[in-house]
Amino acid sequence: MPVGDVPGGNATDVVAALAARVSELADGFDAELVAFRRDVHRHPELSRQEIRTTALLVDRLRAAGLDPRPLPTGTGLVCDIGPDHGPDGEGRVGLRADLDALPLHETSGVEFSSTRPGVAHACGHDVHTTVVLGAGLVLARLQEEGRLRRGVRLFFQPAEEVFPGGAEDIINKTSELDGVDRMAALHCDPKFDVGHVGTRIGPITSASDSVMVTISSPGGHTSRPHLTGDVVFALGQVITQTPAVLGRRLDPRSGVNLTWGAVQAGSTPNAIPSSGILKGTLRCLDVRAWEKAGELVREAVEQVVAPYQVDISVTVTHGVPPVENETEATGDLEAAIRDAVGPDAVQLTEQSMGGEDFAWYLRKVPGTMARLGVRTPGGRTYDLHQGDLVVDERAIGVGVRTLAQFAAR
Repeated sequence: MPVGDVPGGNATDVVAALAARVSELADGFDAELVAFRRDVHRHPELSRQEIRTTALLVDRLRAAGLDPRPLPTGTGLVCDIGPDHGPDGEGRVGLRADLDALPLHETSGVEFSSTRPGVAHACGHDVHTTVVLGAGLVLARLQEEGRLRRGVRLFFQPAEEVFPGGAEDIINKTSELDGVDRMAALHCDPKFDVGHVGTRIGPITSASDSVMVTISSPGGHTSRPHLTGDVVFALGQVITQTPAVLGRRLDPRSGVNLTWGAVQAGSTPNAIPSSGILKGTLRCLDVRAWEKAGELVREAVEQVVAPYQVDISVTVTHGVPPVENETEATGDLEAAIRDAVGPDAVQLTEQSMGGEDFAWYLRKVPGTMARLGVRTPGGRTYDLHQGDLVVDERAIGVGVRTLAQFAAR
């Protein structure tokens, strides 16, 4: 029965009938999708190496009668479902998943742990991939039944965890965003119980850049620091003073945060090394502050080390802007969550200091990202990017219902 043909039904009846069918179809795929997720979890692949994961997706989508297109970048794919244009000329709805794992050792202890030492799905991308696959399988069935009025494009994107990431590859090296006029994505959140989805209008993540500072001098003996540039001391000043300078040069409401993650210099206690390297991340909650923060970092480092007779090189690599959720798309996603998951499933989420390259899509196409609850109620709260991450797999069905209802609604 086509979506508009609910006997005697009004718009509310139509949406309710669609949500019931989406849930019914999702239930039918549940066991398969859990098995698929575990397979992907056992065989994690790093950024731009997602060959096996891509092949699994291509095979399953083809088995569903769809025609996936591998990306020319080597890994990842896109897949269309339904018509190019809706009844009022609307373009396709894009649903995005990310495929890559992290260079971390898994310590979760689950029976389907990573079989690849030093590589693990510690950010939930295996769940994201499975959810978008499941949503695609549901939408394909709705298309067969005449219930899908608007076309959908599934984006299985590689390389979310690196700069520059796979989103930029898709946008800059392909035309796959053409014909898409709305985007949505989910990201696992271990702070929310399974059965809940966190939403937010406006920025939901921060901008994230990588910063590398190299300091060099002739080096010398630690008994005579006045005769050379003291690289280690200069690094220490950069570590402590540069974040403070940024805090006085940028509006504190912009949420600028410079945090160092690695410092390397010297190998012996009585020699001043000739070089040292400092690496960190620069994060901003506000896109306008992000656009000028990189240059301020360079200026601040130069000013901090000026008295110390050292040479410096500062490299700020633009990573991603904040993900800024569009009002209408977020409202529609919230309605889809209530329809397909439950009236109390929507929760307000805070803005995260994490970065996400889904932001690049939303600079081209209006859309929204939400937080998919993966914590077992009453259970431990894990953290992302940690080797012990465990997710409640019931979240897969919640995500499938959410994205399928959003796209079909």
